[in-house]
Amino acid sequence: MFGIKKNKLDSTSQKHGVNLITYNHPQDAVAEQFRTVRTNIQFTAVDKQIKSIVFTSSAPSEGKSTVSNNFAVTCADQGSKVVLIDSDLRRPTIHKTFGIDNRIGLSNYLLGTAKVDEILQPALVRNLSIIPSGPIPPNPSELLGSNRLKQLLKELEERFDILILDAPPVNTVTDTQVLASVVDGVVMVVPQGIAIKAGVRHAKESLELVHAHIIGAIMNRVTVQKSVYYGGEYYGTKKS
Repeated sequence: MFGIKKNKLDSTSQKHGVNLITYNHPQDAVAEQFRTVRTNIQFTAVDKQIKSIVFTSSAPSEGKSTVSNNFAVTCADQGSKVVLIDSDLRRPTIHKTFGIDNRIGLSNYLLGTAKVDEILQPALVRNLSIIPSGPIPPNPSELLGSNRLKQLLKELEERFDILILDAPPVNTVTDTQVLASVVDGVVMVVPQGIAIKAGVRHAKESLELVHAHIIGAIMNRVTVQKSVYYGGEYYGTKKS
């Protein structure tokens, strides 16, 4: 279990997307926690390299986009070539966060109307590329379950060091189960005091049904009183 402290800059959603604290305030304690999360996830790949990771949650508005987007920035800052994919084809937000065009994206590729280079967009962050969702389709689960997605991931793995997929909540639609079955690992985002225990358990069981490799969970919005301190500032993460 990895922990991320709540502070006034941490927001699950904003009018123009999520808060990129790792980009806007890289020296903030929360940004340091994302770097610790990055290191912890890297250490889970002892036996097998993890190149593609799905970030999800059990329910909506629990911070999975905030965590996945900031994690992508952190990995890119380290020097890794990263592609962040908005695979939430129902409520996409990445194009708002990074201020990019969403008229063409993942859905276009899955429909066969666009090539990889047409949906890849550069981000302001060095080493980071973005694939926005594209137009919202009427059949997201069917598109994500097609061979086109597997082809896309295979090509991207040849061109990038790490693929980060921002996926819908597990308990609301089947999209994430489809995605989880074709990537190297899944990370659950669990907000302290908000996530319902039974809902988190059900999400975990749903992922296990498709033999997903659950790397671990990130507990966000952690209160300072229940956190670990280092030199007077919240620093630590817990892993279980």
